[in-house]
Amino acid sequence: MTKALAELTSIRVGGTPHQIHTANSRDELVAITKSVWSKTENWLVLGGGSNVVISDEVDDLEVILVRNLGVEHLGQGLVRVQAGENWSDFVIHACRKGWAGIESLAGIPGTVGAAPIQNIGAYQQELSLTFKQLEFLDYETGDLQVLSKADCEFGYRDSIFKQGKRGVVTWVDFQFFVDLPAASTRLLQSRAEEVLELRASKGMVLNETDHDTWSCGSFFTNPVVSESFARTLPMDAPQWPTVEDDGKTVKLSAAWLIEQAGLHKGFSLPHSKAAISSKHALAITNRGGATAHDVAELARYIQLQVSNKFGITLVPEPNLIGF
Repeated sequence: MTKALAELTSIRVGGTPHQIHTANSRDELVAITKSVWSKTENWLVLGGGSNVVISDEVDDLEVILVRNLGVEHLGQGLVRVQAGENWSDFVIHACRKGWAGIESLAGIPGTVGAAPIQNIGAYQQELSLTFKQLEFLDYETGDLQVLSKADCEFGYRDSIFKQGKRGVVTWVDFQFFVDLPAASTRLLQSRAEEVLELRASKGMVLNETDHDTWSCGSFFTNPVVSESFARTLPMDAPQWPTVEDDGKTVKLSAAWLIEQAGLHKGFSLPHSKAAISSKHALAITNRGGATAHDVAELARYIQLQVSNKFGITLVPEPNLIGF
């Protein structure tokens, strides 16, 4: 019997699809995907299930579960990682090997194949800094393509894949800084441990017994606004000039906007089992038994309150499936 997708997602919501197909190797992933595409246009690629909110009604959905594993050092800091590898485990592995450049991304849930989709990032590091290339099975053509960093068009939590290029990532290559002294390798491991501890304190590391971790992590991206608009906000509003636009735009704190709109940590709508995390205002959590409808309703309410207060529409970070 096909299981509900709530069992495969970190926020623990999602209905039961028509079928789940599990790919345990790169070749299986390609073959299964092509087979599914030949039968339906209603399909979903699922890795760690950490960056999706899936509708309660998905009974005609075909799910491709990515579980191909493997990490191969190709030499001179070039490392190929299969798409099904757990991202955070890979970060820890890289730190132990002395591969520098992703240590601040420890604790981010999901798989390696999903990481380029939104160009994951945290604490001044982004995947794009060490990304080299990836293999991609293109939905439109059915062809396998090797896409470079330029091809992927990375931006802040963005890529060509979020802009409409559909398909499946099979493996990802990283170009790391290598040949570091032993002391530097220890610093990488120390930094990863520090980040893991910090993320855990905010409920951002999945823990089966802690409902504050039953989430998609950050539910909204930090909005980027013009410098002139930023000057209209209160003096204590956190903001950071963006590198890409030479300071002409400013990144704001979505968490600060949410709290200043009157939505405190732990806030929940009446009779809903979805709530803002009690540890971090940017996470929407499942308090146990929440439905996808509960999550979406709370997200819309947060957007409305922030928009009414500041004139800013927060953009969801997770992919919303079936809504």
